[in-house]
Amino acid sequence: MADYITTYTGIHFYPLRPEMEKIQIQDIAHALSLLCRGNGHVKHFFSVGQHCIHCALEAMARGYSRRVCLACLLHDASEAYLSDVPRPFKNSLPEYRRLEEQFLCMVYEKFLGSPLTEQEERLVRQIDDDMLYFDLTELLEEPAGNERPEMKSDFSEDYVPFEQVERRYMELFMQLREDRE
Repeated sequence: MADYITTYTGIHFYPLRPEMEKIQIQDIAHALSLLCRGNGHVKHFFSVGQHCIHCALEAMARGYSRRVCLACLLHDASEAYLSDVPRPFKNSLPEYRRLEEQFLCMVYEKFLGSPLTEQEERLVRQIDDDMLYFDLTELLEEPAGNERPEMKSDFSEDYVPFEQVERRYMELFMQLREDRE
């Protein structure tokens, strides 16, 4: 059996031995638009890609740097190659977390020029945690257990077809990359 996955763009990608040059934004956008948040345990399909778009737009609304906004868009990129693992389970998988961290460092290096600083990581994590509140309350109708975060952007947890999510992810990526140059 092969120890690689074949990506949407046809690349043989070795998840246990990731190579930066094989990481493609088209593969990330496509895969994340088809992956469901919460391991599929939600009231309706809501993609990881849509979540990442919401995170990036929230970072923009908060006035964060282009770099942090792009990091928010890319913060779940590892899931395009390693799959999504729910937080309670992920916390018990040190090897998965190591691979995820290694992979994200490569993604940030490739698309941002360097890994995130501690401050940038904190800002990305805060937005991700704030969005989790809405996943729990709107997609699961479950109390989040913490105070409703103040959000600066308008967003919806309504269903959006994967083609639209993929297209919007790529548009936002290109917009944030252009701002870099």
